[in-house]
Amino acid sequence: MEMNAKYKWIALSITSLGTMLSIMTSNTLMIALPTIVKDLSTSMGIVIWVLMSYMLAITILVPAIGRIVDIVGRKKLYILGFGIFTLTSLVAGLAQTGLELLLVRIVQSIGGALILANGSAIITDAFPKNELGKALGINGMIISVGAAIAPLVGGFITLRFGWRWVFFFNVPLGLLGTLWAAIAIHETAILPKGQHFDFWGALLFGVGMFLLLLALSLGGFNGWGSPLILWLFISGALLLSIFVFVEMHVAEPLFDIELFKSKTLSFAFLATLLNGIARGALIFLLIFYLQGVRAMDPLLAGLYIMPFSIGLMIISPISGSLADRYGSQILSTLGLSLSAIGLLGYTWIRADTPISQVILWQTIVGIGSGFFNSPNSNTIMGAVRPERRGIAAGTRTMMLNAGSVISLAMTFAIISSGLTQEAMQGLFAGTQVGSEGIAIDQFIHDLHIAFFISFCISTVAAIISFVRGPKPKNIA
Repeated sequence: MEMNAKYKWIALSITSLGTMLSIMTSNTLMIALPTIVKDLSTSMGIVIWVLMSYMLAITILVPAIGRIVDIVGRKKLYILGFGIFTLTSLVAGLAQTGLELLLVRIVQSIGGALILANGSAIITDAFPKNELGKALGINGMIISVGAAIAPLVGGFITLRFGWRWVFFFNVPLGLLGTLWAAIAIHETAILPKGQHFDFWGALLFGVGMFLLLLALSLGGFNGWGSPLILWLFISGALLLSIFVFVEMHVAEPLFDIELFKSKTLSFAFLATLLNGIARGALIFLLIFYLQGVRAMDPLLAGLYIMPFSIGLMIISPISGSLADRYGSQILSTLGLSLSAIGLLGYTWIRADTPISQVILWQTIVGIGSGFFNSPNSNTIMGAVRPERRGIAAGTRTMMLNAGSVISLAMTFAIISSGLTQEAMQGLFAGTQVGSEGIAIDQFIHDLHIAFFISFCISTVAAIISFVRGPKPKNIA
């Protein structure tokens, strides 16, 4: 019993390190994007794909990996994920072109998917149900610490050592995490033997999601009515429809349809997706605004986007503990409502808005996210049996990442529709700086549209979270 009591904290620390590194990399990279555009002399489109490809690939891979985790166990795949992530961090730092960096990031997403699909399942295996919300809250707090310092770390590294060290920074921590996981992680869940992997379901889902998210990503560049975009949308929707049909008729599906037959769980997953869409592009837009419109260097811009993650960091463990005692429904609704208020505040932002207002609104969004994330995760992970926790965690991660990809694609499409490619790249890379640039007024107008749409989506998510009902008993 004593060993179990110690092990749950060991498991929490290792999984938190893995998830924190995965998220930190994206946030530190985001602050370095304008520098990468200039240093590699690459297009903004390629650099945006360096950011989106990681989330896009994780969205596609995590559900399949989550199912594999439930079949073969957590430990080996978690170690493999840490190893891949560490090696690709080294290679990414050596990239000489934007295309090379893009390809390495796609491979790195495999490691990220293995880490993310395992993390929540390992935590849920290790902790008793009455402590699960607290554990997920602490996990969220540790991740938030990484997310909070990531912009500042990324800004400092980029300004002092160059953008390549954004990736090199991960290597020693990745080696530590890989060895630590190999030594300390145990297989604690008893998984049924003789399970089978749904290959055709994984293929249909992967290709269908890729085509659909690719259409959303390219719509701003090619035009939403172009034959290519229409073909991608139709093909993706068709393959996903076939996927749903297949999943309803196979013995061991990639997605557990029972998860979506529960109103509470299906609404919790939907709220996760909508929350990702509402705030997934927040940091990207603020970096665009601070480095382009306000002409800040990476370090100062990184300092001013920390409040979001600080608010998330402070509230996550508190909301997790409250969810264990009082349930998740009201807390999740409160969180999404606060996020909506913060996003609405940004619809009044101007080129000369006091920086205190920029900080205020993102702090409110961060606090709201802290009230939503841990309780909502508690609802999802606490409602499934041990052998289905991998796919439940994978589904949640897929929803969140799909929302983030859609958010980036949507906001980028809004901005690119009002600016020429040259003006947008000049503004983003800092070659057109300050409030005197010809593209500033149009960018601010498009920024208002993007944030208003995000406010509406977060409001809808709050309503869905409220009407979902109380936490169900184990259903799958």
